[in-house]
Amino acid sequence: MTLPEAKTKFIQAWGALGSKWGINRTMAQVHALLLISAQSLSADDIMEELNISRGNANMNLRALIDWGLIQKEHKSGDRKEYFFAEKDIWKAARQIIIERKKRELQPIKAILNDLIEVEGEGEEVAVFKMAMEEIADFAETADKALDQVTKTNKEWVLNSLIKMLGK
Repeated sequence: MTLPEAKTKFIQAWGALGSKWGINRTMAQVHALLLISAQSLSADDIMEELNISRGNANMNLRALIDWGLIQKEHKSGDRKEYFFAEKDIWKAARQIIIERKKRELQPIKAILNDLIEVEGEGEEVAVFKMAMEEIADFAETADKALDQVTKTNKEWVLNSLIKMLGK
């Protein structure tokens, strides 16, 4: 397989994986392209490489910046903005976890805390409250576990996974 074929295959696979993680395919493909690029790329470079529109490129670049997965830079003597991705996949994974917690887990935790306070009497209310409390407890445990993952280093995560899989 040639390098261009391998790059295309990786970008397509990362795009498919990203859509399973809850981000759009093009955003994941832009991230993949920047992840494997030796130099920072302009929006024009990205549009050409991925065959996407300027609007699509700009929207996904801004989203990736918001997620903290890419940064922009200016090159001396050039008016274009250039973009590059964090190459350390562990740092990128931690950033994805932090953003997903902020966008998904924190809002559901707030909603669950409100739902636990449902008013009323009887079996229906008791069953509802118990379900909300159990889900809230699960969400809190997941939140703490994800905090632990984002605050630790690669070796700790790998050792923990090996221990879990070995038992």
